[in-house]
Amino acid sequence: MRPFRSLILLAAGLLFAPACGDNKTTTETSTATEQPPKLSKAPTFNADSAYAFTARQVAFGPRVPNSAAHLACGNYLVATLKRLGLKVREQPFSAMTFDGTNIRGRNIIAQFQPAAARRVAIFGHWDTRPFADEEKDPKKKNKPLDGASDGASAVAVALEMARTLSQQPDSLTPNVGVDFIFFDAEDWGYDTSTQSDLKNQLDETNGNSSWCLGSQYWAKNLVPAGYKAEYGVLLDMVGAKGGNFTREGISREKARAPLDRIWNTAAQLGYSDFFRFEDTDAITDDHVYTNQAGIPTLDIYDNPPYGESAFPPYHHTTQDNMSIIDRRPMKAVGQTLLHVLYQE
Repeated sequence: MRPFRSLILLAAGLLFAPACGDNKTTTETSTATEQPPKLSKAPTFNADSAYAFTARQVAFGPRVPNSAAHLACGNYLVATLKRLGLKVREQPFSAMTFDGTNIRGRNIIAQFQPAAARRVAIFGHWDTRPFADEEKDPKKKNKPLDGASDGASAVAVALEMARTLSQQPDSLTPNVGVDFIFFDAEDWGYDTSTQSDLKNQLDETNGNSSWCLGSQYWAKNLVPAGYKAEYGVLLDMVGAKGGNFTREGISREKARAPLDRIWNTAAQLGYSDFFRFEDTDAITDDHVYTNQAGIPTLDIYDNPPYGESAFPPYHHTTQDNMSIIDRRPMKAVGQTLLHVLYQE
Protein backbone atom coordinates (compact mmCIF):
# COMPACT_ATOMS: atom_id res chain seq x y z
CA MET A 1 0.00 0.00 0.00
CA ARG A 2 0.96 3.60 0.07
CA PRO A 3 3.86 5.44 1.45
CA PHE A 4 4.48 7.50 4.53
CA ARG A 5 2.37 7.39 7.69
CA SER A 6 2.95 10.72 9.35
CA LEU A 7 -0.10 12.86 10.01
CA ILE A 8 -0.50 15.91 7.80
CA LEU A 9 -3.17 18.51 7.31
CA LEU A 10 -5.39 18.39 4.24
CA ALA A 11 -6.66 21.57 2.63
CA ALA A 12 -10.13 20.38 3.56
CA GLY A 13 -9.12 20.45 7.20
CA LEU A 14 -8.89 16.67 7.65
CA LEU A 15 -6.00 15.15 9.54
CA PHE A 16 -4.49 12.29 7.58
CA ALA A 17 -1.62 9.84 7.55
CA PRO A 18 -0.05 8.99 4.21
CA ALA A 19 -1.36 5.88 2.56
CA CYS A 20 1.95 4.44 3.27
CA GLY A 21 2.46 6.62 6.27
CA ASP A 22 3.36 6.57 9.93
CA ASN A 23 0.78 6.97 12.68
CA LYS A 24 -2.22 4.98 13.86
CA THR A 25 -5.61 6.54 13.30
CA THR A 26 -8.12 7.00 16.09
CA THR A 27 -11.11 4.71 15.82
CA GLU A 28 -14.80 5.14 16.42
CA THR A 29 -17.18 2.24 16.21
CA SER A 30 -20.69 2.59 14.83
CA THR A 31 -23.26 0.43 13.12
CA ALA A 32 -25.28 0.68 9.94
CA THR A 33 -28.02 3.27 10.41
CA GLU A 34 -30.25 2.62 7.42
CA GLN A 35 -32.16 -0.44 6.34
CA PRO A 36 -30.25 -1.52 3.22
CA PRO A 37 -32.20 -2.33 0.04
CA LYS A 38 -32.72 -5.92 -1.00
CA LEU A 39 -29.69 -7.22 -2.85
CA SER A 40 -29.85 -7.62 -6.60
CA LYS A 41 -28.47 -10.77 -8.16
CA ALA A 42 -24.85 -10.56 -9.20
CA PRO A 43 -22.38 -12.99 -10.79
CA THR A 44 -20.06 -14.97 -8.55
CA PHE A 45 -16.58 -13.62 -7.86
CA ASN A 46 -13.98 -16.39 -8.21
CA ALA A 47 -11.43 -16.03 -5.41
CA ASP A 48 -9.24 -18.80 -6.85
CA SER A 49 -8.88 -16.79 -10.05
CA ALA A 50 -8.08 -13.62 -8.07
CA TYR A 51 -5.41 -15.55 -6.16
CA ALA A 52 -3.92 -16.73 -9.46
CA PHE A 53 -3.89 -13.16 -10.81
CA THR A 54 -2.01 -12.11 -7.66
CA ALA A 55 0.55 -14.90 -8.03
CA ARG A 56 1.05 -14.11 -11.71
CA GLN A 57 2.04 -10.52 -10.95
CA VAL A 58 4.33 -11.54 -8.09
CA ALA A 59 6.02 -14.07 -10.37
CA PHE A 60 7.46 -11.21 -12.43
CA GLY A 61 9.41 -10.08 -9.38
CA PRO A 62 9.26 -6.65 -7.73
CA ARG A 63 7.47 -4.28 -10.15
CA VAL A 64 9.76 -1.32 -9.57
CA PRO A 65 9.61 1.38 -12.27
CA ASN A 66 12.50 1.21 -14.77
CA SER A 67 13.00 -2.53 -14.14
CA ALA A 68 12.49 -5.40 -16.56
CA ALA A 69 9.92 -6.97 -14.20
CA HIS A 70 7.94 -3.73 -14.19
CA LEU A 71 7.88 -3.54 -17.99
CA ALA A 72 6.90 -7.20 -18.35
CA CYS A 73 4.12 -6.99 -15.79
CA GLY A 74 2.70 -3.84 -17.38
CA ASN A 75 2.64 -5.58 -20.75
CA TYR A 76 0.89 -8.56 -19.14
CA LEU A 77 -1.80 -6.35 -17.59
CA VAL A 78 -2.47 -4.58 -20.88
CA ALA A 79 -2.64 -7.87 -22.80
CA THR A 80 -4.92 -9.46 -20.20
CA LEU A 81 -7.38 -6.57 -20.20
CA LYS A 82 -7.46 -6.56 -24.00
CA ARG A 83 -8.03 -10.32 -24.04
CA LEU A 84 -11.05 -9.77 -21.80
CA GLY A 85 -12.51 -7.47 -24.43
CA LEU A 86 -12.12 -4.17 -22.61
CA LYS A 87 -11.14 -0.94 -24.32
CA VAL A 88 -7.59 -0.35 -23.12
CA ARG A 89 -5.47 2.81 -23.16
CA GLU A 90 -1.99 3.40 -21.82
CA GLN A 91 -0.82 6.69 -20.36
CA PRO A 92 2.98 6.87 -20.29
CA PHE A 93 4.61 9.55 -18.17
CA SER A 94 7.98 10.54 -16.77
CA ALA A 95 8.59 11.65 -13.20
CA MET A 96 11.35 12.24 -10.69
CA THR A 97 11.19 10.44 -7.35
CA PHE A 98 12.14 11.90 -3.97
CA ASP A 99 15.68 10.50 -4.25
CA GLY A 100 16.29 12.04 -7.69
CA THR A 101 15.62 8.95 -9.79
CA ASN A 102 14.00 9.69 -13.14
CA ILE A 103 11.42 7.00 -13.86
CA ARG A 104 9.25 5.99 -16.78
CA GLY A 105 5.74 5.23 -15.61
CA ARG A 106 2.59 3.98 -17.25
CA ASN A 107 -1.02 4.29 -16.09
CA ILE A 108 -3.34 1.65 -17.54
CA ILE A 109 -7.00 2.45 -18.24
CA ALA A 110 -9.49 -0.26 -19.28
CA GLN A 111 -13.18 0.36 -19.92
CA PHE A 112 -16.03 -2.14 -19.68
CA GLN A 113 -19.12 -0.96 -21.59
CA PRO A 114 -17.29 2.20 -22.77
CA ALA A 115 -20.45 3.65 -24.36
CA ALA A 116 -22.42 3.68 -21.10
CA ALA A 117 -23.20 7.19 -19.88
CA ARG A 118 -23.13 6.32 -16.18
CA ARG A 119 -19.72 5.12 -14.97
CA VAL A 120 -18.00 3.78 -11.87
CA ALA A 121 -14.21 3.68 -11.47
CA ILE A 122 -12.19 0.94 -9.78
CA PHE A 123 -8.70 2.21 -9.00
CA GLY A 124 -5.52 0.46 -7.86
CA HIS A 125 -1.74 0.72 -8.21
CA TRP A 126 0.38 -1.91 -9.90
CA ASP A 127 3.94 -0.91 -8.96
CA THR A 128 5.92 -1.99 -5.90
CA ARG A 129 8.09 -0.07 -3.48
CA PRO A 130 11.79 -0.32 -4.36
CA PHE A 131 12.93 -0.76 -0.74
CA ALA A 132 11.59 -2.56 2.33
CA ASP A 133 12.34 0.39 4.58
CA GLU A 134 10.02 -0.71 7.40
CA GLU A 135 12.01 -3.89 8.00
CA LYS A 136 13.34 -4.29 11.54
CA ASP A 137 16.43 -5.99 10.09
CA PRO A 138 18.66 -3.16 8.77
CA LYS A 139 20.23 -5.57 6.24
CA LYS A 140 16.87 -5.90 4.48
CA LYS A 141 15.79 -2.25 4.45
CA ASN A 142 17.10 -1.58 0.95
CA LYS A 143 15.75 -4.78 -0.60
CA PRO A 144 12.80 -4.61 -3.01
CA LEU A 145 9.64 -6.45 -2.04
CA ASP A 146 7.10 -8.64 -3.80
CA GLY A 147 4.13 -6.39 -3.04
CA ALA A 148 1.76 -9.36 -2.99
CA SER A 149 -0.90 -7.55 -0.97
CA ASP A 150 0.33 -3.98 -1.46
CA GLY A 151 -0.44 -3.63 -5.12
CA ALA A 152 -0.88 -7.09 -6.64
CA SER A 153 -3.94 -8.19 -4.65
CA ALA A 154 -5.86 -5.01 -5.50
CA VAL A 155 -5.07 -5.30 -9.20
CA ALA A 156 -5.99 -9.01 -9.01
CA VAL A 157 -9.43 -8.25 -7.55
CA ALA A 158 -10.00 -5.68 -10.30
CA LEU A 159 -8.85 -8.14 -12.99
CA GLU A 160 -11.20 -10.81 -11.70
CA MET A 161 -14.07 -8.32 -11.62
CA ALA A 162 -13.25 -7.43 -15.23
CA ARG A 163 -13.08 -11.10 -16.20
CA THR A 164 -16.41 -11.82 -14.53
CA LEU A 165 -18.16 -8.87 -16.16
CA SER A 166 -16.73 -9.74 -19.57
CA GLN A 167 -18.29 -13.21 -19.37
CA GLN A 168 -21.85 -11.94 -18.85
CA PRO A 169 -24.29 -11.83 -21.78
CA ASP A 170 -25.52 -8.36 -22.70
CA SER A 171 -28.82 -9.02 -20.92
CA LEU A 172 -27.01 -9.63 -17.62
CA THR A 173 -24.54 -6.76 -17.46
CA PRO A 174 -24.86 -3.94 -14.89
CA ASN A 175 -26.53 -0.64 -15.72
CA VAL A 176 -23.22 1.23 -15.48
CA GLY A 177 -19.95 1.18 -17.35
CA VAL A 178 -16.94 0.23 -15.25
CA ASP A 179 -13.46 1.67 -15.65
CA PHE A 180 -10.48 -0.20 -14.23
CA ILE A 181 -7.66 2.29 -13.77
CA PHE A 182 -4.27 1.06 -12.58
CA PHE A 183 -1.87 3.77 -11.43
CA ASP A 184 1.90 3.48 -11.61
CA ALA A 185 4.62 4.92 -9.34
CA GLU A 186 2.42 5.09 -6.27
CA ASP A 187 4.91 3.57 -3.89
CA TRP A 188 8.25 5.37 -4.47
CA GLY A 189 7.65 8.05 -1.85
CA TYR A 190 9.57 9.59 1.05
CA ASP A 191 8.70 8.09 4.45
CA THR A 192 9.62 10.53 7.19
CA SER A 193 9.65 7.81 9.85
CA THR A 194 12.00 5.39 8.08
CA GLN A 195 14.05 7.58 5.74
CA SER A 196 14.95 10.59 7.87
CA ASP A 197 18.60 10.06 6.93
CA LEU A 198 17.73 10.79 3.29
CA LYS A 199 16.84 14.07 1.62
CA ASN A 200 13.50 14.50 -0.12
CA GLN A 201 14.35 16.32 -3.33
CA LEU A 202 10.72 17.01 -4.27
CA ASP A 203 8.64 20.05 -3.43
CA GLU A 204 5.72 18.75 -1.37
CA THR A 205 3.96 22.08 -0.97
CA ASN A 206 0.67 23.08 -2.65
CA GLY A 207 -0.78 19.59 -2.41
CA ASN A 208 2.14 17.84 -4.12
CA SER A 209 3.45 14.57 -2.72
CA SER A 210 6.39 12.26 -3.34
CA TRP A 211 3.83 9.44 -3.23
CA CYS A 212 1.14 8.63 -5.77
CA LEU A 213 3.01 10.02 -8.78
CA GLY A 214 0.86 8.18 -11.32
CA SER A 215 -2.47 9.31 -9.88
CA GLN A 216 -1.20 12.87 -9.58
CA TYR A 217 -0.31 12.80 -13.26
CA TRP A 218 -3.62 11.23 -14.28
CA ALA A 219 -5.63 13.73 -12.24
CA LYS A 220 -4.01 16.58 -14.18
CA ASN A 221 -4.17 14.79 -17.54
CA LEU A 222 -7.39 12.77 -17.48
CA VAL A 223 -7.69 9.69 -19.68
CA PRO A 224 -10.18 9.48 -21.23
CA ALA A 225 -10.19 13.26 -21.73
CA GLY A 226 -12.77 14.97 -19.53
CA TYR A 227 -13.36 11.72 -17.66
CA LYS A 228 -16.24 11.65 -15.19
CA ALA A 229 -17.59 8.89 -12.96
CA GLU A 230 -20.38 8.85 -10.42
CA TYR A 231 -17.89 7.57 -7.86
CA GLY A 232 -14.65 5.64 -7.57
CA VAL A 233 -13.35 2.86 -5.35
CA LEU A 234 -9.61 2.67 -4.64
CA LEU A 235 -8.38 -0.80 -3.72
CA ASP A 236 -5.12 -1.20 -1.83
CA MET A 237 -3.79 -4.10 0.24
CA VAL A 238 -6.94 -6.20 0.05
CA GLY A 239 -5.43 -9.70 -0.07
CA ALA A 240 -3.73 -10.41 3.25
CA LYS A 241 -4.86 -12.80 5.97
CA GLY A 242 -6.93 -11.02 8.60
CA GLY A 243 -7.78 -8.13 6.28
CA ASN A 244 -9.53 -5.33 8.16
CA PHE A 245 -11.24 -2.56 6.16
CA THR A 246 -12.35 0.55 8.02
CA ARG A 247 -14.11 3.74 6.94
CA GLU A 248 -11.20 6.06 6.27
CA GLY A 249 -11.48 9.82 6.78
CA ILE A 250 -11.26 11.17 3.23
CA SER A 251 -13.60 8.40 2.08
CA ARG A 252 -16.23 9.45 4.62
CA GLU A 253 -15.92 13.10 3.69
CA LYS A 254 -15.76 12.81 -0.10
CA ALA A 255 -17.69 9.63 -0.93
CA ARG A 256 -19.98 8.87 2.00
CA ALA A 257 -22.95 7.61 -0.04
CA PRO A 258 -21.06 4.90 -1.98
CA LEU A 259 -19.06 4.06 1.14
CA ASP A 260 -22.28 3.38 3.06
CA ARG A 261 -23.66 1.29 0.19
CA ILE A 262 -20.51 -0.83 0.06
CA TRP A 263 -20.28 -1.42 3.82
CA ASN A 264 -24.01 -2.17 4.13
CA THR A 265 -23.84 -4.54 1.16
CA ALA A 266 -20.85 -6.32 2.68
CA ALA A 267 -22.81 -6.73 5.91
CA GLN A 268 -25.77 -8.22 4.04
CA LEU A 269 -23.43 -10.68 2.34
CA GLY A 270 -21.89 -11.74 5.66
CA TYR A 271 -18.55 -9.97 5.26
CA SER A 272 -18.64 -7.73 8.35
CA ASP A 273 -15.58 -9.53 9.70
CA PHE A 274 -13.67 -7.72 6.95
CA PHE A 275 -15.72 -4.54 6.42
CA ARG A 276 -15.76 -3.05 9.91
CA PHE A 277 -18.13 -0.25 10.88
CA GLU A 278 -15.22 1.71 12.33
CA ASP A 279 -14.24 5.28 11.44
CA THR A 280 -10.52 5.96 11.16
CA ASP A 281 -8.39 8.97 10.22
CA ALA A 282 -7.49 9.97 6.69
CA ILE A 283 -4.42 8.67 4.88
CA THR A 284 -2.51 9.79 1.81
CA ASP A 285 -3.35 7.46 -1.03
CA ASP A 286 -4.30 7.67 -4.70
CA HIS A 287 -7.85 8.64 -3.73
CA VAL A 288 -6.57 12.04 -2.59
CA TYR A 289 -5.89 12.89 -6.24
CA THR A 290 -8.88 11.19 -7.83
CA ASN A 291 -11.06 13.22 -5.49
CA GLN A 292 -9.22 16.34 -6.60
CA ALA A 293 -10.06 15.33 -10.17
CA GLY A 294 -13.76 15.50 -9.28
CA ILE A 295 -14.44 11.79 -8.77
CA PRO A 296 -15.84 11.06 -5.29
CA THR A 297 -13.56 8.22 -4.25
CA LEU A 298 -13.34 5.96 -1.21
CA ASP A 299 -10.40 3.81 -0.16
CA ILE A 300 -10.62 0.12 0.81
CA TYR A 301 -7.34 -0.82 2.47
CA ASP A 302 -6.05 -3.04 5.25
CA ASN A 303 -6.07 -1.03 8.49
CA PRO A 304 -5.12 -3.15 11.54
CA PRO A 305 -7.35 -2.78 14.61
CA TYR A 306 -4.39 -2.85 16.97
CA GLY A 307 -1.09 -1.09 17.66
CA GLU A 308 0.13 2.36 16.79
CA SER A 309 0.42 1.99 13.01
CA ALA A 310 -2.21 2.77 10.40
CA PHE A 311 -0.79 -0.11 8.35
CA PRO A 312 -0.34 -3.84 8.92
CA PRO A 313 3.00 -5.38 9.99
CA TYR A 314 3.85 -6.64 6.49
CA HIS A 315 3.55 -3.17 5.00
CA HIS A 316 6.73 -2.14 3.17
CA THR A 317 8.61 -5.23 4.32
CA THR A 318 9.76 -8.39 2.58
CA GLN A 319 6.97 -10.22 4.44
CA ASP A 320 4.58 -8.87 1.79
CA ASN A 321 4.79 -12.03 -0.29
CA MET A 322 2.43 -14.82 -1.37
CA SER A 323 2.63 -16.49 2.06
CA ILE A 324 0.30 -13.83 3.51
CA ILE A 325 -2.26 -13.90 0.70
CA ASP A 326 -5.72 -15.21 1.58
CA ARG A 327 -8.58 -15.77 -0.85
CA ARG A 328 -11.21 -14.75 1.72
CA PRO A 329 -10.64 -10.97 1.89
CA MET A 330 -10.34 -10.84 -1.90
CA LYS A 331 -13.63 -12.70 -2.17
CA ALA A 332 -15.26 -10.32 0.31
CA VAL A 333 -14.11 -7.25 -1.62
CA GLY A 334 -14.77 -8.55 -5.13
CA GLN A 335 -18.18 -10.08 -4.38
CA THR A 336 -19.32 -6.98 -2.50
CA LEU A 337 -18.31 -4.65 -5.31
CA LEU A 338 -20.02 -6.80 -7.94
CA HIS A 339 -23.25 -6.65 -5.94
CA VAL A 340 -22.92 -2.89 -5.57
CA LEU A 341 -22.43 -2.49 -9.33
CA TYR A 342 -25.53 -4.58 -9.98
CA GLN A 343 -27.51 -2.37 -7.58
CA GLU A 344 -26.83 0.70 -9.69
